[in-house]
Amino acid sequence: MSEEARFEVIAAGFSGNQSVAEAGLLSPDGSTRASALRALARLHVLSSDTISDFLRDEDPEVRRTAVELAAPFASVLVHTLIDDQDVFVAEMTAWCLGERLPIRDEEINILIDRTTSHAEAVVREACAAALGSIGDERGLTAILAACVDKPAVRRRAILALAPFEGDDVDAALTKALDDKDWQVRQNAEDLLNPRG
Repeated sequence: MSEEARFEVIAAGFSGNQSVAEAGLLSPDGSTRASALRALARLHVLSSDTISDFLRDEDPEVRRTAVELAAPFASVLVHTLIDDQDVFVAEMTAWCLGERLPIRDEEINILIDRTTSHAEAVVREACAAALGSIGDERGLTAILAACVDKPAVRRRAILALAPFEGDDVDAALTKALDDKDWQVRQNAEDLLNPRG
């Protein structure tokens, strides 16, 4: 499908042309299918069944878009995509789970595990951030473990401690004040001494 046709699908999301947006789902072009999902979401006619179907799309851009749009659809199970072969799909999955409350046990459990075990640092970082967003005590141990990961992960992990209290949290924040990475130090400082 031509670029012009993809723009027609995008425009359909603004003009209210649902039939053009739906036709875009059948395009052989992944970017057009992803644009069609966004257009249907903009028109408030995107269904959980459609999202579920496109979580299995062969194109990673489409899967990533479907996961992003699944955030308000608690019935759509996305947690297995945290192990997607595309790192950006996996990262988006962590973000999506962090936006869900209440969260299922299997969803928080996979976030807890992948915060320390995922091969990609960007996904570990996103998992730590999601656990902080959720604020469930079950995730605290994983967040604390992420506080000694790579710098980018440590930065997010320190911020993810914001909803938690306790001696172990205080100890992690105090230790982070001496971190080699200035952003980690700054994040810890901001949490310990919030500006008001």
